[in-house]
Amino acid sequence: MHKIILQAVYLTENSDFCDKLILIMYYKKIIYLLPLLPLLIACSVEKNMTTVDNYQVKLDTLTLFDQSRGRKIPIAIYKPQAKPKIPNQQVIIFNHGYGFNKGGDYFVYSYLTNKLASKGFYTVSIQHELATDMPLPTEGNLQLVRRPFWQSGSDTILFVLNELKKTQPDLDYKHLTIIGHSNGGDMTALFAHQHPHLVYKIITMDNRRMLLPRTSIPKIYSLRSNDYPADEGVLPNEEEQRKYKITIQPTSINHGHMDNKGSEEEKKTLNDFVLKYLKES
Repeated sequence: MHKIILQAVYLTENSDFCDKLILIMYYKKIIYLLPLLPLLIACSVEKNMTTVDNYQVKLDTLTLFDQSRGRKIPIAIYKPQAKPKIPNQQVIIFNHGYGFNKGGDYFVYSYLTNKLASKGFYTVSIQHELATDMPLPTEGNLQLVRRPFWQSGSDTILFVLNELKKTQPDLDYKHLTIIGHSNGGDMTALFAHQHPHLVYKIITMDNRRMLLPRTSIPKIYSLRSNDYPADEGVLPNEEEQRKYKITIQPTSINHGHMDNKGSEEEKKTLNDFVLKYLKES
């Protein structure tokens, strides 16, 4: 009896404790192992929680083509690997900040897109800028001169969404969340203005130019940096926030640290806020 219990205690200090404990119970008389049953029950609960809360993630990439605009649209799809398939799996579309048309920007928020997929969300990150695109204007009335770029982004989000509905019809599009950082946040805000019936929540990460909708549908969240202020009127005032239940969350994170350049602590802060917003009803 003592020998068996000591063996089990030793196994707790090594990997695969749960599986080994089950093997012991299989080969030994179970009556002698009754003191170990609480360990086995706790082990089972822990394994189930790990399976549900942290899926393995598979990354797929492909390039869509919007014939109406003659435009290539590279996307990265972060898929949670779940068996059986996740019922009513929600969709998130992510939109990167301005990357000076160098490409590859749809990968540089992988700390967040991977985390979202690991929690069961079907997560799609769009490459908005192409090498052949005009550079984003930096002079003049930026809310005016950048509007065509945001419109292109909004149109691209809509195109990707419609393609997903064709190829992945079983996903839950009634609870679509769109997330965007900086210039991608401005695209996200414009999409919410133009297609409020298609999106359940938007989360902007320090968008600075495009006014956030003043509405309770879709639900509006915005994470703010500590270094770049938004243009006047972009963010709702306190009365509007209360009226429409809009969340404006200040952070101690620099604008440029909201992608993979951020520290582990900064990434965790942003991940935690986003996951909190996704859980809210």
